[in-house]
Amino acid sequence: MRSLSPTQGGAVAIQPATLRDLNDLRRLEKACFTLDAWPLLDLIAVLTFPAVVRLKAVADDFMVGFIAGDVRNTQNLAWIATLGVLPEYQRRGIGRALLEACEAALPVPRVRLSVRVDNKPAIHLYQRNGYQRVGLWPRYYNGGVDALILEKQLCE
Repeated sequence: MRSLSPTQGGAVAIQPATLRDLNDLRRLEKACFTLDAWPLLDLIAVLTFPAVVRLKAVADDFMVGFIAGDVRNTQNLAWIATLGVLPEYQRRGIGRALLEACEAALPVPRVRLSVRVDNKPAIHLYQRNGYQRVGLWPRYYNGGVDALILEKQLCE
């Protein structure tokens, strides 16, 4: 368990997430991704599939952030499937801490992710952490918004 800087009520801890976190993850997805929240079956899958690194940020005794890294060994890379931090906990380094912890746990040399082209704060976070543009998926997200595909080399 890794602790971060204090929040209003105490420290933030990065911990493994499990199926027991399903209800908290559902609330977080709806709060973070109003247009693109995952359906229940996808949330169950991300919390149970064996090749997924899943971490939560806990503050004030509840989940305030979540990240999942889907390892694709046959492609020698992983995809950050989702990264979200509750709006009232954003801009405190929690997203960066989740991203770094997930990257450290991934057993592959490269990681990719998709992000809405209109999500400037997330794009800025990823670029500050070494992600570079490698593609664009037109009209990928709800509302016809394009997905920017970013990649980071974790190791050689």
